[in-house]
Amino acid sequence: MWKLTIAEGGPGLFTTNNFIGREHWEFDPDAGTLEERAEIERVREEYQKNRFKKKQSSDLLMRMQLRKENGNGPIPPPVKLQETEEITDEIVTSTLRSALSSLSSLQAHDGHWPAEFAGSLFFIPPLVMALYITGDLSRILSLNHRIEIIRYLYNLQNEDGGWSFHLAGHSTMLCSGLNYIALRILGEGTEDGEDRAMARARKWILDHGGLVGLPSWGKLWVSVLGAYEWSGCNPLPPECWLLPNFIPLNPGKMSCHARVVYMPMSYLYGRRFVGPITELVHSLRKELYNEPYNLVNWNKARNTIAKEDLHYPHPLIQDLAWGFLHHLTEPLLKRWPFSMLREKALKAAIGHVRYEDEMNRYLCVGCVQKMLCMMARWVEDPNSEAYKLHLARLPDYYWVAEDGLKIQSLGCQTWVAVFAIQAIMACGLNEEYGQALRKAHDFIKASQVQDDPSGDFKAMHRHMSKGSWTFSMPDYGWQVSDVTAEGLKVSLLLSKMSTNLVGEKMENQRFYDAVNVILSLQSENGGFPAWEPRRASPWMQKFNPSEVFEDPIFEREHVECTSSALQALALFRKLYPKHRRTEIDSSISKATQYIQDVQETDGSWYGNWGICYTYGTWFAVAGLVACGRNYKNCAALRKACEFLISKQLPNGGWGESFLSSHNKVWTNIEGNQEHVVQTAWAMLTLIDAGQAEIDPTPIHRGVRVLINSQTKDGDFPQQEIIGVFHRYGGLNYAAFRDIFPLWALGEYRNRVLLPA
Repeated sequence: MWKLTIAEGGPGLFTTNNFIGREHWEFDPDAGTLEERAEIERVREEYQKNRFKKKQSSDLLMRMQLRKENGNGPIPPPVKLQETEEITDEIVTSTLRSALSSLSSLQAHDGHWPAEFAGSLFFIPPLVMALYITGDLSRILSLNHRIEIIRYLYNLQNEDGGWSFHLAGHSTMLCSGLNYIALRILGEGTEDGEDRAMARARKWILDHGGLVGLPSWGKLWVSVLGAYEWSGCNPLPPECWLLPNFIPLNPGKMSCHARVVYMPMSYLYGRRFVGPITELVHSLRKELYNEPYNLVNWNKARNTIAKEDLHYPHPLIQDLAWGFLHHLTEPLLKRWPFSMLREKALKAAIGHVRYEDEMNRYLCVGCVQKMLCMMARWVEDPNSEAYKLHLARLPDYYWVAEDGLKIQSLGCQTWVAVFAIQAIMACGLNEEYGQALRKAHDFIKASQVQDDPSGDFKAMHRHMSKGSWTFSMPDYGWQVSDVTAEGLKVSLLLSKMSTNLVGEKMENQRFYDAVNVILSLQSENGGFPAWEPRRASPWMQKFNPSEVFEDPIFEREHVECTSSALQALALFRKLYPKHRRTEIDSSISKATQYIQDVQETDGSWYGNWGICYTYGTWFAVAGLVACGRNYKNCAALRKACEFLISKQLPNGGWGESFLSSHNKVWTNIEGNQEHVVQTAWAMLTLIDAGQAEIDPTPIHRGVRVLINSQTKDGDFPQQEIIGVFHRYGGLNYAAFRDIFPLWALGEYRNRVLLPA
């Protein structure tokens, strides 16, 4: 049976905080009772039976384990409201106690709330291909690991035989081609799977043009594998790492996620590395092309992308640049003396990879980057200690649920904790749930980054990190603006509470360090990017080579990050009015103006990391209210309320499809189904904006939906995907269903039902 292990290290692992927050899954064949094993099989069969209707897993394995370990006792049964029944304090409080009991039962012993953070369906194949190339597949992935991965890939296959970018949507060549290859590497035959799943997958791939239709990130991996030719890839010259900083296309100006993708990519491209050409690779060359492999026009293939994947075609200037590099520059760099420049560039590229590995304790900035850096370090030296250290950190990316084993984008430990803390505090029942807050406070204190990256980190294109919080845990090392802001905010809120209840507050200097990071990230236009200050002009987004994502290459501002920073600085200013007052006042003023400037004409805000208008609008409104705006003095808030009320469903809830992110137009979930998390975001927005003072009816209707949605376990149902990155990549924030309905009901009780 699979077991989630919390806050434990292991051989080859380094930590800055005694591994607090670390999560990894282990298989114990002797674990669990017969009844527990039977229950796991039951929920897995149930998921498999309904996989085409509900692709989002519900984290049931983790929930079963933690509820047993915590032994918090029975959870009060949920209340169900009749259509005309009055909403009373007694009913809402009963619902809150059930939800709080559920949330407490899911808290790990180190204070955080473990939860899946996966969703995108191109995360697994790089792991499988890398371990196959290195010869470590069977050594690193046990039989149980491989069974769970196969289970997951079959469960997430679309009815047409392909795989989509995420847990919903149409099939794509990137995910269909790479997942088919991963299954073949894991031992599946060309006709294997329920209803000949592999044959159907191959048919979809061939019907849509074969592997030549892969976007560039997919072309790179199959080139490394040997199932595609490097001459069919657009150049990724490592010489870019030798460019001086004043050159606009210096890769140091990229966002950190793009930068750490293209570092190892350029190294692998510059080396033209190809793994062993095995019998399986020869077979894939026959299986996945519509013409003989030796007759493929690789030059034409460079710019051939399946229409299902091509969201961002290359502009003409980019294709001209690729053609120049491919036909003229690359042949020169193979010849002496220009080959000496290539060797120097390769050393520079792998040098940057080494630095990132060491600064992030071999976790990397995300799973895509992790697999690429691991592959590059093995190509550099198959027997290196670095490669072994990479292998040791692979389990940090695994997650096991009823649908199988998937690869997470990264961990979301801190991100979940800062929201869970605020949700608990919103309920006004702190004395009853003080133990959960104390444990969470300890986790937050242990999760703040204590140092900047070592050495001359600016020369390595890194930013300060001392005082920040990361998305997951400090070992990860990457500061994030909104996580730092939310971490500061909850730390300040907890500092105002009794130490007998929540423990000692953080030292003031640590608050000051967090403020320092936040202020350092603000752009001239007042907005805040996610990870680092924006270093590139907007016009450089025209050089986006990914074909599949919007704006993945250069950092830009986001309304969510701006709002979190604004809220944190406003609270800090209230509690510490003399610290850097002039700078903080200026920052708040500029951030407030930015939020107002980016409001859509219909009154909404577009959220870049959640779906989509409900998420962005909630954040924006919270930010404006934090700096003193209210319904009467701010037209932006009134418009936001009008927008959300216009989108309320007949049953009182809200439900926004991932298609809103894809199309940048509000789209309801199919069948006009409500979503409990988006209903909660909409309610929080209306409450914050002051709608209750004008007409509380829309809020009352939303409350009824949330109360009636509560399950017998005290939580709320897992529904359609609600996370997104770069517009087309989906993410499953599995813990949001436990947090935001609770938060909204708590705010409703204390600010609408029982106003002061």
